[in-house]
Amino acid sequence: MGDPKGFLKYTRELPESRPPEERINDYKEIYLPFPKQKTVDQASRCMDCGIPFCHNGCPLGNIIPDFNDAVYKEDWFRAYHILKSTNNFPEFTGRICPAPCEAACVLGINQPAITIEHIEKSIIEMAFERGLVKPNPPTNRTGKKVAVVGSGPSGLAAAAQLNKAGHQVTVFERNTRIGGLLRYGIPDFKLEKNVIDRRLSVMEAEGIQFETGVNVGEDISAEELKAQFDAVVLCGGSTIPRDLKIPGRDLKGVHFAMEFLEQNNKRVAGDTINPNEEIMATDKNVVVIGGGDTGSDCVGTSNRHRAKSITQIELLSKPPESRSEETPWPLWPMMLRTSSSHEEGADRHWALLTKSFHGDEDGHVRELTLVNIEWERDLNTGRYSFQEIEGTERKIPCDLALLAIGYLHPQHAGLLDSLGVEYDERGNVKTENYRTTVDNVFAAGDMRRGQSLVVWAISEGREAARAVDLHLMGETMLEGKDHSVLEVA
Repeated sequence: MGDPKGFLKYTRELPESRPPEERINDYKEIYLPFPKQKTVDQASRCMDCGIPFCHNGCPLGNIIPDFNDAVYKEDWFRAYHILKSTNNFPEFTGRICPAPCEAACVLGINQPAITIEHIEKSIIEMAFERGLVKPNPPTNRTGKKVAVVGSGPSGLAAAAQLNKAGHQVTVFERNTRIGGLLRYGIPDFKLEKNVIDRRLSVMEAEGIQFETGVNVGEDISAEELKAQFDAVVLCGGSTIPRDLKIPGRDLKGVHFAMEFLEQNNKRVAGDTINPNEEIMATDKNVVVIGGGDTGSDCVGTSNRHRAKSITQIELLSKPPESRSEETPWPLWPMMLRTSSSHEEGADRHWALLTKSFHGDEDGHVRELTLVNIEWERDLNTGRYSFQEIEGTERKIPCDLALLAIGYLHPQHAGLLDSLGVEYDERGNVKTENYRTTVDNVFAAGDMRRGQSLVVWAISEGREAARAVDLHLMGETMLEGKDHSVLEVA
């Protein structure tokens, strides 16, 4: 550990953000510079807790106390090498991960938790600044070729690990740029895209090939893919959004959240948007249906569009403002979270059911009907259900409705159906140790486990790569989540 009294000397402190009235004028990341010494002080708060529950909270198994100790001692070289041993992309998780490790921090039992996410970001940024992040192509190639379908965080992690093992890796992406959800789903004010490009340049120099604008299953058939590669890793994500099938759903101005976010990210990147297909919040009454991170991203983007008003509604009841007894430490706490986008302005409501959309004579949405609901728990089954509260139904203005209510499963039509993979009860790709029911075909990320966090996607990609390497070579030296190395088939 670092300073035995660090957690007594310092309290939790994070970088301040630019004022909301300033930052809504651009799509730059919102945080101000943070003095290096303050980061060192934050790392010193990591205590000798005996059993570091943060390891269990992190899906990647990051060795958090060790890199905190290195930062406290200002040994950035050691901190970087500890961090990169378990996490291929700390520059992503250090910006957009909700930090389940911090929720499991032992200090968090009765004090504010260690600023693990910020320290992680500081380590990787210092590593880039000092030239520690260098291309490291494998010295020997195995002669095996692996295709990775999808270039989101799971696909990139799988590609990085498989390339490290010496296989020749080709990543296929149907969009025009590499990055998947990182590129098209996360707004630039949370993750500027030069951060992705910086990492991609390293991966290309290490020998990974990227093919954009290729819709696998159409531009290249499933049979061709299997014939050209020794193994295929499916990392296409969970792309079929959950819909809201209520009266008026077909009105103009009712969109899935990702349509809105993806288009805006392309606009920020300088892509040309068809004027007839533009989705803009400018001078509109925007209603975001769904209270999660995607909904929050819609709020932040609508603020930058200068929406007339922004209302975010959630079906579930308002969560408590602090950790409740139902989610005790070290579990992830179900509690009220206010994002930077909410700070910029939004009217938030909970326990509301959307009943219908209403449009004008041109078929464009202008209002929606809401009703308050009350949740009840069945004491026998433990299941929750809701009842509408009589007399609370009303209409509110709505010129743009954004559905941010999650995803069902990956797209079946096309590649998956033509490959003949089996699906689980939720419609995700069925696997055993990341192997699908089709020979030499593996799956990872949201496509396999369902919609989840970026840190889980990276973990999935790493573990799938280990399974592929073991399958192709009979043994693997790629490090597993439990920090094991050699595994023999």
